[in-house]
Amino acid sequence: MGRYFGTDGIRGKANESLTAYKAFQTGRYLGYYYSQNGKQKIIIGKDTRLSSDMLEAALAAGISSEGCDAYLAGYCPTPMIAYLTRTEDFVCGAMISASHNPYYDNGIKIFSKEGIKMSADVEGLIEDYIDGLIDIEYKTGDAIGKIVPYERGLEDYLNWICEEYPTDLSGLKIALDCANGSSCFTAEKALIRLGAETTVINAVPDGTNINTQCGSTHPEKFQEFIKNGEFDLGLMFDGDADRQIMVAPDGRLVDGDFVLYICGKHYRDKGILNNNTVVTTVMANLGLFKAMEREGIKVSSTQVGDKYVYEEMCRDDDIIGGEQSGHIIFKNHETTGDGLVTALAILEIMKETRKPISALMEGLKIYPQLLVNVRVTNKQTALDDEEIKQAIEEVNEELSGNGRLLVRPSGTEPLIRVMAEAETDEICERVVNRVADIVRRKFGAEN
Repeated sequence: MGRYFGTDGIRGKANESLTAYKAFQTGRYLGYYYSQNGKQKIIIGKDTRLSSDMLEAALAAGISSEGCDAYLAGYCPTPMIAYLTRTEDFVCGAMISASHNPYYDNGIKIFSKEGIKMSADVEGLIEDYIDGLIDIEYKTGDAIGKIVPYERGLEDYLNWICEEYPTDLSGLKIALDCANGSSCFTAEKALIRLGAETTVINAVPDGTNINTQCGSTHPEKFQEFIKNGEFDLGLMFDGDADRQIMVAPDGRLVDGDFVLYICGKHYRDKGILNNNTVVTTVMANLGLFKAMEREGIKVSSTQVGDKYVYEEMCRDDDIIGGEQSGHIIFKNHETTGDGLVTALAILEIMKETRKPISALMEGLKIYPQLLVNVRVTNKQTALDDEEIKQAIEEVNEELSGNGRLLVRPSGTEPLIRVMAEAETDEICERVVNRVADIVRRKFGAEN
């Protein structure tokens, strides 16, 4: 991890750890870095949280002060910025969002010209500038950049989505939980274009209700909504619409593990699953690994983070990968997770196979899983502690292939995540608490 950049850009509480000035500094260095070969164009998007307008203005001011033009795409999904950056004449893109976090947090994700997360080298230069280790001069005269509205971005993105997945969805009844976030501006429009009958909730953003008891990280109310209705599928987005968790008509969650299972089998049967492999992370449910082994499909696992999944996919030209959390990447179509693309990929399979989502889910047994987050004073010191390492080893020996314990640091917060999978909830609770209690006792920090 960098000093300010984590696995998914800069993130923190707005005007506390992520101030307007820090956004201005980030924009300034981006403008400086990319204006070395003359004036260039940088696109900016934002989600619906209260501080996004402020950070957008600061970021754009920084970019234009150093000789690049800032193009404002407005409220939009993160994957839209990745798409436009790689397909239009932008040298990079920035998305102002804290994804699934509460409204008072915010972040800045930066995409390279290739539509992937910015390299650690460039992130390091931005951090050096923020810390005063690099000095740059303001542009003057006609070298100063402009700030330009870019309303056509949403339409271009929607046209691309519907061209990539031109499935006739007529006859399907689909409910959407837009988390009062970015998908409010895209998801229903795309589904209606393709012929679906839609019902939408949580699509009235006010700046403070993004992700508030709604969306992919708070599924309980939406599950009841789906069970009490007559829908073929429920779709849940997070705040910036780069992940997708679905709900079957009986209320069961269809998370990223199920998506990889369904798509992996379908693409294998069609003969298009490159290397007969899907890519996931170490956080995938043990049930997915066992189901794929039964199906004869290889699973390649990476550390947590969609950028690591994409790197692994590119290394061997694998076509599908993702995370349990709902970040799914279809490499023939995109470079990052996109909740709408994920939904359309599953709907396409439902149409092609003429099977309901419940039938497509058959064969994947999800092991009970428990995750406990422990706030700590120092993540690396906790991970290096001999008592903790010994406890982890003993637990995994005890589980002996019928479960596992995984302990890892959060990429964006001062947390150690202790996760167990086992045959029963009771076993999960026992082994997680055994390790979490040691972490808390030796390195715990107050909120």
